[in-house]
Parts: sequence; C-alpha cells; structure tokens
Amino acid sequence: MTIGLPPYAEILRVSVEAEDGAPPVLLMPFADDVLGRPGFLHGGAISGLLEMAAIAALQHALEAEGGGRIKPVNVTVDFMRGGRDKPTRAAGVVTRLGTRVANVEATAWQDEREKPIAAARMNYLIVRD
Repeated sequence: MTIGLPPYAEILRVSVEAEDGAPPVLLMPFADDVLGRPGFLHGGAISGLLEMAAIAALQHALEAEGGGRIKPVNVTVDFMRGGRDKPTRAAGVVTRLGTRVANVEATAWQDEREKPIAAARMNYLIVRD
C-alpha cells in the first residue's frame, strides 16, 4: 500500500511505519524544524502530524473500498502535555466512513501510546473513485 501524504509531511520529515494490513503509524523525528519553545515541539508540528496520521488512516480505509479523494472539512486538536525533544508517533482511526463524509480521530504520543501528548478529531468530504 502506498500512502500519499501532503507535501507538509516532507517538511516535518514524517515517515510511515506500516505493518501488513494494519493502519499506518507515522513517525516524526525531533529536529530544529519542529522546535517550539526550547526543548519542546511546536503545536503546529504536532497538529500537522495528527492531520497526516488521519489522512493515512483514511486512505488505508478507502483503499479497501476502491479508493477516493478527500478534502478536510474541519480539525479540532486537544493538547494534553508538552511534546519533548524526542521522536513522536501518531496514528489515526476512522470512526465513520460514509458515502460522502468520514470522521477520523488521531492521537500522538512519544514514550507510551497510552499517554498521548495530543489528540484530534477531523471530518473529511469524500469523492469516491
């Protein structure tokens, strides 16, 4: 499966950790490009990573149904704790995949998946292939 992420993913240096058949997990290394206040991730970088994770999860789900194009409608991000100077992972879960609309949740974490640093809820319009 090929995940087509937006160009912003390249700026964040996001890579895809895909397991056979499982929704992808994205990895963003810590670098000066994603630095906010000293020693912490910038909130925009965290939000961007969450959006990329949602896109990857939605593309994964759509591929199983013949594919489609997506357009974001809205994004809500909740920051739970500061992201430190270490690699950050994120994964999305499609909570509803309708004919024209999809709802996706994504979480970002660093050391333990059970302790997320941020979470997001997104809605997308879908144009099926």
